[in-house]
Amino acid sequence: MNDNKNESKNNGPSTLMETLGIEFTLLSPERIEAIMPVSRRVCQPFGVLHGGATLALAESVAGQGSFLLCEADEMPAGIQVSGNHVSSAKEGDVVRAVGTIIHKGRTSHVWNIDIFTASHKLVSSVRVVNSILKRR
Repeated sequence: MNDNKNESKNNGPSTLMETLGIEFTLLSPERIEAIMPVSRRVCQPFGVLHGGATLALAESVAGQGSFLLCEADEMPAGIQVSGNHVSSAKEGDVVRAVGTIIHKGRTSHVWNIDIFTASHKLVSSVRVVNSILKRR
């Protein structure tokens, strides 16, 4: 497992995670959680959470999870993201993403990420596949 835990907690300046306001609230080898405010910048013009922002949140959660599981000479890269949006979140809400690993292979990880409103309503269920690559 990666020894540099501080790196995994740092969203870094000028990253998509910073832009979207994603904040990790739980980092463990089997479960990752994050929150994201449903601000105007992540909404569709009529005030509901944009599906693309939802998928970006899910891929960020899965990426952090795989990063924690990688060896020091490895890094994850998302290769597939698919999601089902089942309800909406409105501007002003905060959504919570809960990611659980469902396959941890040597060269790939598969994560399930469920995204909920503050009132625990399911917004989206997303599957992310990460390829595990050797760093160059």
